Amino acid sequence: MKLSECVELLKARVLVRVSDMNIDIKVACGADLMSDVMAFACSSNEMMLTGLVNPQTIRTAEMMDVKVVVFVRGKCPDDSILKLAAEKEICVLTTAMPMFTACGVLYGAGVLGKGE
Repeated sequence: MKLSECVELLKARVLVRVSDMNIDIKVACGADLMSDVMAFACSSNEMMLTGLVNPQTIRTAEMMDVKVVVFVRGKCPDDSILKLAAEKEICVLTTAMPMFTACGVLYGAGVLGKGE
């Protein structure tokens, strides 16, 4: 599924835009513990959904080759986090949806979890 389609499905607001908003998102993970993301992330072009709003989220995304971070429950990171994401070319979205709902919407549209 194209990133731009994910934005629409999640009714998300783009906080950090990347040059290619049509990258293909095949795998996503949802976690508030970055150790879980590191344990279960499995592919490039992955999308991470989280409610954890701190710089470690972006640093973990960079390390695990996650291309898109979605902050759930309407959370918005501060400017320093957005600047870091822009430097690392990581797209940042925010959605009012809770994590469970956002993951379900993406899964229903064909975005898979690890090992599926």
